[in-house]
Amino acid sequence: MSGPVPLNEYDDAAVERITHFVEKLTGGKVVGLERLVRWRPSWFADVAIDGAVARLHLRGDRGGDVSIFPDLKREADVIDILHQHGLPVPQIHGYLADPPCIVMEAIAGTRDFSALDETTKSAIGCDYMHAIAAMHRLPIEPFVAAGLHRPEGAEAIALAGLDAYMPHYQRTKSRPEPLLAFVIGWLRRNVPRHRTQASFIQFDSGQYLVDQGAMTKLYDFEFSMIGDPLVDIATMGMRNSYEPLGAPLPELVRYYEEATGEPVDHDVVLFHVLQFSLLGTMQFAGTVGVPKPGDPHSVYLMFDLALRRSILLALSALSGVALPDLPPLAEQRGDNCPLMAKIADTLAGVPVSDEGAQMQKAQVAELIEWAQRADAHGADMVARNIADVSALLGESFDGWDAAAAALEGYASAVEPDQDAALIRLLGTIEGRRLQLFGPTALGAAASHVVLPATR
Repeated sequence: MSGPVPLNEYDDAAVERITHFVEKLTGGKVVGLERLVRWRPSWFADVAIDGAVARLHLRGDRGGDVSIFPDLKREADVIDILHQHGLPVPQIHGYLADPPCIVMEAIAGTRDFSALDETTKSAIGCDYMHAIAAMHRLPIEPFVAAGLHRPEGAEAIALAGLDAYMPHYQRTKSRPEPLLAFVIGWLRRNVPRHRTQASFIQFDSGQYLVDQGAMTKLYDFEFSMIGDPLVDIATMGMRNSYEPLGAPLPELVRYYEEATGEPVDHDVVLFHVLQFSLLGTMQFAGTVGVPKPGDPHSVYLMFDLALRRSILLALSALSGVALPDLPPLAEQRGDNCPLMAKIADTLAGVPVSDEGAQMQKAQVAELIEWAQRADAHGADMVARNIADVSALLGESFDGWDAAAAALEGYASAVEPDQDAALIRLLGTIEGRRLQLFGPTALGAAASHVVLPATR
């Protein structure tokens, strides 16, 4: 391969450097290298050492401009600390700086619980939640020494995620974001002041594998930080909606309460559902607004739509303001319908030779379907949104950019007694977007988003 390396991709020379590093690190010979098909470069490596073959996992850098903690070594250091304290995480064997790559133990297992009976699922859930409770009891000083920020006081602990994500959001933001502006302000006004104990948290939790009817190990600590431990309950609940955790979430919460000896504050969990949904949207907002070369744009559109739906549901539950019921979308054809159909037809006939190319082809097909819906309904949706913003703010706008910018300014400084009207308007705007794109392959996840039931 020659020329510039695309984002999220390692060229042949980079893979060769990784291979040499693994062999030098282990004293063995790489006899198998299996590339995992996903947006992050990663591999399973089979290494022959003294007549036996060991399987390692090689975790590369995500790439692009969506990383909150872009230093991959940070994650390696965190996992190493957890391993040293006896937590069920993979052992770190080494770290390569160029190209960035963590060499770690490969974890046996799967996320598929379908073959397990309810008793086994419950036992696994109990083990998992006891591991999470043990993680939350760890001293935070080693993590602080490794470079993690230590929040002080209830507000800093509650908003550790928001404070961590804000610099990235401010730097990459590419368009007005009225919904995000409002939720940022709402969270700051409604911090749970009684939560004053910080713990090490996985943050994007609910990630572990099972093998032969038992939990193996936890994985993926890219976004880990120090903050409110109930963040992990909130985020595992959100993950459970599309990647089931085995046992029902209320049962997992009970196991956590047993392990900690303390009741879970369910309202605080919902606060963190709102915050995590916001942060995920903030993370991808820049590239969703202005797509970057090499980014898996279809994946980010799917995340964005689903996370905005989660924001609205959590905000409605916390504020007591019901989301508006919108009339059904009247189906219609766009001006470019024949051309869009022909592009989809042409793509369908393009041959692909490997799994990676098949994934890229599928992503292009998803983007075409998205564009078809925008062509058919986008102009009408924008006109309705502009009219609604004009009615609230009492001024007219020439286009959506101007209306969205004005609404963002209003949302950033809104008084609490104006929250209800603004929540209903934002619910209408985002609800129309879900109506528009929900029927697509990328919108399916958002159409099924529900708030995690923790009790």
